Amino acid sequence: MDFAHVDVWIFDLDNTLYPPSMALFPQIEARMTAYVMRLLDVEQDHADHLRRDYWRRHGTTLAGLMAEHAIDPLAYLSEVHDIDFTALAPAPDLAAAIGALPGRKLVHTNADSTYARKVLAARGLTMFEAVYGVEETGFRPKPAPEAFDAVLSQAGIDPTRAAFFEDDPRNLEVPHRLGMRTVLIGPGRHGPDLRGGEVPAHVQHRTDDLTAFLRTIAPRV
Repeated sequence: MDFAHVDVWIFDLDNTLYPPSMALFPQIEARMTAYVMRLLDVEQDHADHLRRDYWRRHGTTLAGLMAEHAIDPLAYLSEVHDIDFTALAPAPDLAAAIGALPGRKLVHTNADSTYARKVLAARGLTMFEAVYGVEETGFRPKPAPEAFDAVLSQAGIDPTRAAFFEDDPRNLEVPHRLGMRTVLIGPGRHGPDLRGGEVPAHVQHRTDDLTAFLRTIAPRV
């Protein structure tokens, strides 16, 4: 594995810096569905369908709601991220593995940065230089190229010296095109996007254990 040139390490948040078994995202999805039900006055099944459809066509449910219904993104984000964080456990081994990486460490998430900092605090992951949420990208979510451009510009990053860690394979296509090393965490949060389990060409590495993976590359960089 060639990470010797990497000195910027960029991590997604949900289902990347905590395992899906901690079940934060199902809480968020339930609140998204409830929001769509209230906004559009539709039944739960239809609202859930719309939530997923917006995610697939626009990158996030929020982006779809902004594009098609002109909602207030800040009010939406505050509502859907008002969840129970007690399922999150500290991750000292992961913190040590990230901390051992040389260079800069950043978070780039499609969630808002206030929510992201709550998750990081609960996990004991305090080593990140900056957190870039969807508000820092002008509410353009991954996988839109503009989302990555915003972070690279604000942070002053040379993408050819960066690595990107992400649970959604769609969100690794642009980093790969920009010259980043790409690492998929888990099977891909939405299995059908892996085309029957095949890893897309823009995914260079794949692991089910982020801590173990980082331990294998830290001595080599």
